[in-house]
Amino acid sequence: MVPEINYWAVLLATASSMVVGSIWYTPKVFGTRWSRLAKVDMNRSSATAVVPIVVTVLVSFVTAWVLAGAAAIAWHFYGGSWFWGAVITAVTLWAGFTAARFITHDAFEGRPTSLTVLNIAHELVTVLVMAVIVGLWPPAGTV
Repeated sequence: MVPEINYWAVLLATASSMVVGSIWYTPKVFGTRWSRLAKVDMNRSSATAVVPIVVTVLVSFVTAWVLAGAAAIAWHFYGGSWFWGAVITAVTLWAGFTAARFITHDAFEGRPTSLTVLNIAHELVTVLVMAVIVGLWPPAGTV
């Protein structure tokens, strides 16, 4: 069975990832702290950001698509609210995959704990915003 996916919601969730990241990593929010902890030069040429931005858009689309599919599968399995199913699925996937993997890699790479917390918090906010979009805009015929 292929899960029902609202691709408009997936595209909007993809765009939301870019908005969340743009706000999160602005110097007035967490950008200055992040750049210091991650040792990233914020004054480098903006041309060097093109490839990471394209990669981020593609990866964000995959994340939103997987979240939408997993939310559909969870909704079919558990029933209940489409919205809360999407949110719970997002938090579960974030905790079990994103946060767990960040913590493991950052520990082995010797990254500061505060950088790990900053990055996994960003990922949590990102997937929660995606989940709200997916949860509020279910595929036609499912709810």
